[in-house]
Amino acid sequence: MQVYLLIASNDIKSFQVPDLATVAHLTSVHGRYDTRIFLKECRSLAAAGHNVFLVVADGLGDEVRDGVTICDAGKSRGRIDRMLGATKRVKELGLQLGADLYHFHDPEMMPAGLALKRRGKCVVFDAHEDLPKQILRKPYLHPAFRRLVSGSMALYERYAARRFDMVVAATPFIRKKFVSLDVRSTDINNFPILGELESDAGWSSKQREVCYVGGISVIRGAREIVEAIGLSASNARLNLVGRFSDNVLATSLKRTSGWRKVNELGLVDRAGVRDILSRSIAGLVTFLPMPNHVDAQPNKMFEYMSAGIPVIASDFPLWREIIEGCGCGICVDPLDPKKIAEAIDYLVDNPEIARRMGENGRKAVYDRYNWDVEEKKLLALYDSLLRENNA
Repeated sequence: MQVYLLIASNDIKSFQVPDLATVAHLTSVHGRYDTRIFLKECRSLAAAGHNVFLVVADGLGDEVRDGVTICDAGKSRGRIDRMLGATKRVKELGLQLGADLYHFHDPEMMPAGLALKRRGKCVVFDAHEDLPKQILRKPYLHPAFRRLVSGSMALYERYAARRFDMVVAATPFIRKKFVSLDVRSTDINNFPILGELESDAGWSSKQREVCYVGGISVIRGAREIVEAIGLSASNARLNLVGRFSDNVLATSLKRTSGWRKVNELGLVDRAGVRDILSRSIAGLVTFLPMPNHVDAQPNKMFEYMSAGIPVIASDFPLWREIIEGCGCGICVDPLDPKKIAEAIDYLVDNPEIARRMGENGRKAVYDRYNWDVEEKKLLALYDSLLRENNA
């Protein structure tokens, strides 16, 4: 039995660690219960027998949950501290664990990942999004500066990624990008946990409601879906679940005529999300056609499918291939509130068709788009990397 002493925020932290392979997930940005990082990856690794630490920077203290030891490096104080101070604190706290494998989740932590590699550590970068494309949609940057920063980060990302032991991509598209850069990469898709969002409530308990679950922002189509529910002729309401990206957007939406048909529900835990999905007839994921959206696989789309409700989604080629291929929803122009409203009305006014679409989506999740499949890939990857680094 090994004892690790972790020093953070002037406190000495002591954790007893059994003589098993120790892995550390590191994030200076995401919350400790992040769906991909904690609920899926960390818990799966712990259940498989790995000794799992998750180092975060949220100021909520240390805890052990579901076999995962969560270590807090202290809350960030603003964007600059998150990018510089928090990443350093998370890296230093992680180093004290002496892990066999380090798995980090934020682009801001690439320098920390390189520092870990220089110390001879096995390092995995989890690319949740396409970073250069993500930068291109930052509204607070001047367009010319966005292009400059995006190009610079593309070069740095390529340099860093080639030095890591593996890049885990959240989608096949991101994996293909890294493979084209001669980077070792595999995709671990962010598919739903089977049964997590299913409800025993039958279709007869549905309300004349549709839902949107996720970050509420302009680029995720918030303006269009609120306008669409206002245009809806079926007397449907919109269950709006999530946090607004900024107060200006919240204020402007609440002044629109469509807002009178919105149920503003705020942040909701996973059980609450399940209940909202159980009473909704369809789920909306009508992101705007931004560079980082067109080739993405939005987690919420698959969660709607897993809950057995049809999806109203942006008419992007990849999304259309999934939705039309499964027969589980309707694809629309995300910039056209009238088309979104028509899709809402069609599903609300045709409950039997909506029910069949929901069943098709749930079957597709059980057959293919589920975390059980991705968990096996993750565990096989870890076994391979640990063998390589212990050879």
